[in-house]
Amino acid sequence: MPRKGHVPVRKVMADPMYNDVIVTKLINGIMLDGKKGTAQRIVYGAFDIVKEKSGEEPLEVFYKALNNIMPVLEVKVVRLTKYQWKFDLSVVRL
Repeated sequence: MPRKGHVPVRKVMADPMYNDVIVTKLINGIMLDGKKGTAQRIVYGAFDIVKEKSGEEPLEVFYKALNNIMPVLEVKVVRLTKYQWKFDLSVVRL
């Protein structure tokens, strides 16, 4: 918590090759010790391999993989006094 006021939240910029914010978040997740160029080479190399082997666009395959690992339902627990109720909520997908 900063002592001198609110710190604005920075927006993630889109990556230069695919112009996509989620790819940038993937690159930032892979990045170690501030080596963004190395992380970009790893991700773009993986996307090239996907394009060679499957023949599809790498972003489509990436989004398919993201949708496969996302949960379909979210369970929300509501507690009132000593009782708990569980409600299923649908999750918004990409």
